[in-house]
Formats: sequence, C-alpha cells, structure tokens
Amino acid sequence: MPQETLIEFPCHFPIKVMGEVHDEFTSTVIEIIKQKNSSFDPSTIEMKGSSEGRYISLTCFVYVTNKPELDDIYRSLSTHPMIKFVL
Repeated sequence: MPQETLIEFPCHFPIKVMGEVHDEFTSTVIEIIKQKNSSFDPSTIEMKGSSEGRYISLTCFVYVTNKPELDDIYRSLSTHPMIKFVL
C-alpha cells in the first residue's frame, strides 16, 4: 500500500503563512494554530517582511502527530480572510 505522505510523523513542521501587514496578523495566526494545536509555541515563529513593507511572512514550526492534524491547521489558516497564502 503506498504511503499517504512523505512526511514522517510526529514532527516539527514549518508552515509559512503570508499576508498583508496588519497589527493583528501575527496574533491571528497564533490564535488559529493554537485552536488546532494547543502545544504550539509562538516563540518559534520566524518573521520576515517584504522589501516594500506591504507583506509579512511567518514561518511557524508546529509539532504535529499526523496528517489529518496538519491538514486541519492548513485548512483553518487558508480560509481566514487576512491570510493570502499558506505553504
């Protein structure tokens, strides 16, 4: 039977979240991830702004134990109107 994913679980998985600069962007991303994964540590976030200062990207390292958990986090982030891309 073929593997459903190449990711080995459990793992610390980097999720990149991008959107326009907004006062509440980082706290919104943290809140969404914490709703799905209460053990998420916001101090692991790497933040980078675009050269023009209009966009921000956050790389969030989330400890996930299985693919459905990871998919659920991606879905929740992807559907929020403040978030433009999730990679």
